[in-house]
Amino acid sequence: MTARAAVLAGIGSAVPPRVVTNHDLAGRMDTSDEWIRTRTGIAERRVVDPGTATSDLAIAAGRRALDSAGDPGVGAVVVGTATPDHPCPATGPIVAAGLDLGTVPAYDVGAVCSGFLYALVTGAGLIAAEVADSVLVIGADAFTTIVDPHDRTTAPIFADGAGAVVLRAGSPDEPGALREMLLASDGLQADLIRVAAGGSRQRSHHTEALREDLYLTMRGGEVFKNAVLRMTESSRTVLARTGWSTADVDLLVGHQANVRILHAVAEQLGVGLERAYVNIGHTGNTAAASIPLALDDAVGEGRLHAGDKVLLTAFGAGTTWGAVTLTWPDRLSRAGAPATSAA
Repeated sequence: MTARAAVLAGIGSAVPPRVVTNHDLAGRMDTSDEWIRTRTGIAERRVVDPGTATSDLAIAAGRRALDSAGDPGVGAVVVGTATPDHPCPATGPIVAAGLDLGTVPAYDVGAVCSGFLYALVTGAGLIAAEVADSVLVIGADAFTTIVDPHDRTTAPIFADGAGAVVLRAGSPDEPGALREMLLASDGLQADLIRVAAGGSRQRSHHTEALREDLYLTMRGGEVFKNAVLRMTESSRTVLARTGWSTADVDLLVGHQANVRILHAVAEQLGVGLERAYVNIGHTGNTAAASIPLALDDAVGEGRLHAGDKVLLTAFGAGTTWGAVTLTWPDRLSRAGAPATSAA
């Protein structure tokens, strides 16, 4: 019997309507458009308005993906996020209810900027195990809600958004099938990127959290080196397992963390920069949303065609990382430009 594979059947994304430019940031902190652009490649980002939560973005992106797939019924929902609506309950069931999907299993995967890849592999596993015939996989984050708006090291980088794909059961050799998948982590580096307060570690002391502990901190230099190393290593591994060379890759879609990281990974892999997709300039770093948002933008720009060999790779807090290979499907309609979502 031929093993079941997960096949890409739909795609969609959503961003908040509010645009924050580098010039806007320069008006409230010691920075400039030139400083931000040269270090990150970011010119502007989307930011949620008060009252808008991760589930609002995820529902809008999920609806787009379902429409793209022809509005099929799905057997499960997996949401990759580091900014759930609440510590309890999970955001996945809220999203499933918001999409009128009934009582399907729905849950969150927490791997921060690697969250979409972790959710994607989880969705593929549900299909392979015959738990579900189709899965809605969403990467969504309102990441600016955990970033100090006055911190010049993090506020210029992070943004909000959501991206989603529909996976269906199919055969491993058909266009759109996910090929090789790799996930990994190193908890010994958990302090590279973290929010110190809000979890059981801090709450068990029953003391008031310090303001600075409520926001994300990041050791940028070490994150840069580890991101390039891990994304490159995992990419090489899945390429070898797939039987592809770097010359075979039509499009490299990495986590949109920083344009210098994306270029460094492409250069180390030997993938020409023209084949390394970058949309961080107008999206910022949207954490778990960045890869599906980038894929949806690439579709809208005509950068992806039937049969294209695609390499996905990400690195995030935890630390976590991974890579996935897939061929682009023959027919994948995009349900318009990314939706704008507000509560």
